[in-house]
Amino acid sequence: MKFTIAVVLIAFLSPLAEFLLPWWTIAVAAFLVALVIEQRPGKAFLSGFLGVTLFWCSDILFKDFSNAHLLSAKLAKLFHLPGYPIFIAVCVLLGALPAGLASLSGALLRAKPPRRKY
Repeated sequence: MKFTIAVVLIAFLSPLAEFLLPWWTIAVAAFLVALVIEQRPGKAFLSGFLGVTLFWCSDILFKDFSNAHLLSAKLAKLFHLPGYPIFIAVCVLLGALPAGLASLSGALLRAKPPRRKY
């Protein structure tokens, strides 16, 4: 349940952060959600990754369908990719990785360090 809440929260906070500030604030949103919602580090990474994947994939596809894939097809050709779907997948991956790593950082910061026995 915490995983689903974290994914949805990241998917809703990311557009707000990106609307007001630069694109990299999606990582800040993922970090803060992972800091507030307690999860294991692996699940925290996955929740940040999936939350931003949902947001960026829907945002990119909405903008791409509205211009009939013209820009993405030209950029795919510029980067020597086989087609525009690969270009979209690379863009989504490049956005989701920083958010996943920021979410992992938030979960690791929240985790309690082990006690040392002297």
